[in-house]
Amino acid sequence: MRKEHIPGVLIVLAASVALIGCGKKEEPKAAAPAPAAAPAPAPKPEIVVKIGHVAPLTGPIAHLGKDNENGARLAVEDANAKKLEIDGKVVKFELLGEDDQADPKTGTVVAQKLVDAKVAGVVGHLNSGTTIPASAIYNQAGLPQISPSATNPKYTQQGFNTTFRVMANDIQQGSVVGTYAVKDMGAKKVAIIDDRTAYGQGLADEVEKAAKAAGANIVAREFTTDKATDFKAILTKIKAKNPDVIFLGGMDAIGGPMLKQIKELGIKAKFTTGDGGCSPELIKLAGAASEGVICSQAGLPVDKLPNGQKFVEDFTKKYGQIQIYSPYSYDAVMVLVDAMKRANSADPVKYLPEVGKTSYDGVTGKIEFDEKGDIKNGAITVFEIKDGKLVTLKTEGGTAPAAAPAAAAPAAAPEAKK
Repeated sequence: MRKEHIPGVLIVLAASVALIGCGKKEEPKAAAPAPAAAPAPAPKPEIVVKIGHVAPLTGPIAHLGKDNENGARLAVEDANAKKLEIDGKVVKFELLGEDDQADPKTGTVVAQKLVDAKVAGVVGHLNSGTTIPASAIYNQAGLPQISPSATNPKYTQQGFNTTFRVMANDIQQGSVVGTYAVKDMGAKKVAIIDDRTAYGQGLADEVEKAAKAAGANIVAREFTTDKATDFKAILTKIKAKNPDVIFLGGMDAIGGPMLKQIKELGIKAKFTTGDGGCSPELIKLAGAASEGVICSQAGLPVDKLPNGQKFVEDFTKKYGQIQIYSPYSYDAVMVLVDAMKRANSADPVKYLPEVGKTSYDGVTGKIEFDEKGDIKNGAITVFEIKDGKLVTLKTEGGTAPAAAPAAAAPAAAPEAKK
């Protein structure tokens, strides 16, 4: 009986083994899902900060106005490249440029336009004649204003806490020029011409004071306008006085034609002028008649700017030859930016107090302001035009030696004015 049951048992065992074998054929397990990537950090919020710039972009001194504006634009580009943060936000600076045509009335119109556009600060204007009336509008709005080129002392003598300038004023410049004419040029008789602008007349007044104090006799005091092109009538009167030196308080746009007419009339007097005429444009306009001209700038020569060589390279590569004020315009923008960083705010109410506390190493040198908003220890440089170039004769103040050896400077210079 046992033998009869064996086959059945074998069948059952075989079936069990088959079932067990089938059970081992498990499907491969699905791969575990990859861990979720960490969320990217949210981008920091951005803010746009508008900085105004005003200068004559049309008219006879548009070359100087554009020079100023280009300096400011380069500063804005450099500031944006640093991706600065203020109050936890990445700042994008924008320059709003306006043309005041070197006209005081237009200057006030565009000043109000910038106020209405909610700019955080203003660089400009170029001319003292437009800077001074516009400053009252910016002051009322509580906007910091830094001029890179307006040198009339009245600008910072109005009692406004919003007005600053990054170069020496005409009291300093006039003193150096008037004294130089007498002590270094040997002038005993001096004739003075001005263009009746706030700049030209103001500087001429200071030159007259200094020349008299140094012992010279002022034999003529004539005036013209900043739009004039014919000066033969006043030059004929001056020729009769036989001066040793003629000083012009005015811009290069009138200085060039005047020099040509001085030569045509056979006037032998040496010619001097201030920063407004101390430019490559004067050489271009006057040609050979510019040879031997003595002129001044309220700043250091371009080749002596303490931190300016990179600026010179970058500017000339992008915009061409420097005229006069662009390094100062660049620094004016950077002073505003620096004050915003220190205040951690682009709100003029909050950062304006920091502007007055500025201690900034700019391309033009150390920038610090006195209680009026004038730069401390501003430099004045005297040049002579030789072979179509501005050659440094002497620097007073600033960070340069008091008497630098004569050296050919690039046909550009730190500043000049309306």
